[in-house]
Amino acid sequence: MAHAPQVVGVSGSPTAPSRTTVLVDAVTREFAEATGGTATTIELAPLLGELGAGPYRSHLSPRVVSALEAVEAADIIVVGSPAYRATYTGLFKLFFDHIGQYALVDKPIVLTATGGSDRHALLVEHQMRPLFGFFQSLTLPLGIYASESDFRDYAIASDDLRERIDTAVSRTLPLVRAHIDPEARYAGADFARPDAF
Repeated sequence: MAHAPQVVGVSGSPTAPSRTTVLVDAVTREFAEATGGTATTIELAPLLGELGAGPYRSHLSPRVVSALEAVEAADIIVVGSPAYRATYTGLFKLFFDHIGQYALVDKPIVLTATGGSDRHALLVEHQMRPLFGFFQSLTLPLGIYASESDFRDYAIASDDLRERIDTAVSRTLPLVRAHIDPEARYAGADFARPDAF
């Protein structure tokens, strides 16, 4: 791999502590460990007042701009939001409203969400995936949803959730590696290289 990938997580929870932040951070770290990269998790809750400073990026504080630039520069992005009124939080949307329209083109995006019960699980597919479709991102096939019962004292307590995280990482790792290092997609298959003919 040409460089150590930067894996950046974004938690759209407006509260702290937050189960969503716990989930996003766990998935971010898993991807960083699996790819030999670095993990950074951005919590949006402390940025709430600053994100509302104005409609344009020039109105935003250096702290918010730094968070936006970290996401735009990332090699892999893990996003997460709690379910609010059957969709992601307004805070989550407000942050991504300031991301450059073409800054996430073809970037691997890992979708995660949390909710009070399993009935909110479709938030990942029906709300989050279309948002990153607008950005022309590469949303990874397996989203990760966790309900309140998967946590205890703001820590992951469910073996099933840990297994879902492991499965999402292992099944999408070849895709992520191929995106970060195009040479990896031809490893062990020289006949498939475009310059092999």
